[in-house]
Amino acid sequence: MAILDDIKEAVVDGETDEIQDLVQQAIDEGLEPGKIINEGLIGGMNVVAPLFRDGEMFVPEVMESADTMKAGIEVVKPLLGEGGVETKGKIAIGTVDGDLHDIGKNTARFSLEAEGYKVIDLGIDVVPEVFAREVAEKRPKVLGISALLTTTVGEMPKIIKALEKAGVRDSVQVYVSGVPVTRELAERFGADHYCEDARDTVDYVNEVFARG
Repeated sequence: MAILDDIKEAVVDGETDEIQDLVQQAIDEGLEPGKIINEGLIGGMNVVAPLFRDGEMFVPEVMESADTMKAGIEVVKPLLGEGGVETKGKIAIGTVDGDLHDIGKNTARFSLEAEGYKVIDLGIDVVPEVFAREVAEKRPKVLGISALLTTTVGEMPKIIKALEKAGVRDSVQVYVSGVPVTRELAERFGADHYCEDARDTVDYVNEVFARG
């Protein structure tokens, strides 16, 4: 739909001043909240991610896009509690130690929440022991580990080792994601899966819960 394309384009262009009116227009047209979030707002961020990865967008521009997405989500968020989205299961996500970026983590979180999952957001700059403790205490079925910086990717295998040390590695499916992460690195780190973007994350989480 045209309005979803407009929302997506506004996110890519970082048009924070316009996004809330566009999202409200989509709501007034009767679009489902999850559709607005996933196909419009997060759809825009899924365009931004490869542009950033390829050096065609830079951190300040990506931050503007992320702020635009968040502003749009704020308009939709109250509608998610109106009974249209049931809780499908529990996921925990966080950004690794030394990394203060939350763009990828938040994009995945919003997408998963729109899909009906309860998301435990561990935040940014999270040390391995906290990942392990939260998995032991909250018992999520899936753990997402995010990193934006090449210098912090090496924290990912430390988190998996911390899960093993705490005796909870077998209780949770672990996926890793972020601009510097690859499928090959995910395998080397001992993760269960590599997610390229938010849509891939939702597909993977759906698959995990479908398996039971």
